[in-house]
Amino acid sequence: MKTSTRDAPVTFDLEGAACRYGGVRALSATTLTIGRGERVALLGPSGSGKTTLLRLCNATVHADCGTVRLLGSDTASLSPGQLQAIRSRIATIPQHLGLVPNLRVWQNIAAGRVGKRGLLGNLRDLLLLPRAEMAEIHSLLERVGIEEKLFARTCELSGGQQQRVAVARALFQKPEAILADEPVSSVDPARAASLVELLAGIAGEHGLTLVMSLHNLDLARATFPRLIGLRGGRIHFDQSPDELSIASLEELYHLGENEILEGGG
Repeated sequence: MKTSTRDAPVTFDLEGAACRYGGVRALSATTLTIGRGERVALLGPSGSGKTTLLRLCNATVHADCGTVRLLGSDTASLSPGQLQAIRSRIATIPQHLGLVPNLRVWQNIAAGRVGKRGLLGNLRDLLLLPRAEMAEIHSLLERVGIEEKLFARTCELSGGQQQRVAVARALFQKPEAILADEPVSSVDPARAASLVELLAGIAGEHGLTLVMSLHNLDLARATFPRLIGLRGGRIHFDQSPDELSIASLEELYHLGENEILEGGG
C-alpha cells in the first residue's frame, strides 16, 4: 500500500485503525497518511468502508483499535472540547448535504461556523448576521455561481444548487480540510463534473486537503491525483490515475459468491 510521501504537514494519519458497528466490521486495520493540500478520491462499491473512513477523519466515530491523528493530534487523547476544536477545522459535506430546507440559503451557510461559536452566538447569527459576514457569504455564493439565491429558501433550490450551497457552507467554515461523501450522487453527469471540478479547484487554490468518495470512476481519474480503492473494509489500492490498471478496477468492483448471496452489501 502506498502512502503520502510529501514533505508537507500531515492532515490525516491513521495507523492500524479499525472500526465496527455492533457486530459488523466496517473498516479493518488501516494505515494511511494524507498530507496537507492533497486531493484524494475514495473509490469502491457500497459498503466498502468509504463513509466510515471519512467519519474517522472528522472524528464523528472513533476507532476500536489503532491510532487516528487529525491535524497532528491523536483523537484518543483529546477532551470533548478539543475534539470540537479539531472538527471545526475540518469541513464535511455529507452525502445528503445536511442542509435545513426551510432556512434561507445564507442561514444554512452561516451554520458552517457552528462549531466555532457558543449557543448564543449561533442563535444570533441565524437571526441577524453581521454585515461583513453576510458580504462574505455573498462572495462565496458568487464563487459557486448562485449569488442570486442568497435570500432564497433552500427547499426552493434545485439539487445542483443545493450542492453548491453545501460547498459554500464548507468554505465559510474556513477549514484546513474538506471531506465530501458522495456529494454528487443525485445530479446528472454534467452537473456532477462541474461541482467536483469546482471543489477540487477551490481546494487547489487555497491549499486545502480534499478527500471525496465517488462512484464516478472517470470523474475521479480526471480530477484527482491520488485514488484510494476500498473493498470489504480494506484498502485495495492507493495509486495515481496513471498507475492504476483496469485489472485493479475490475477486481475492486467484482462481487464474489458470498457477496452476491448477501446482496453485494
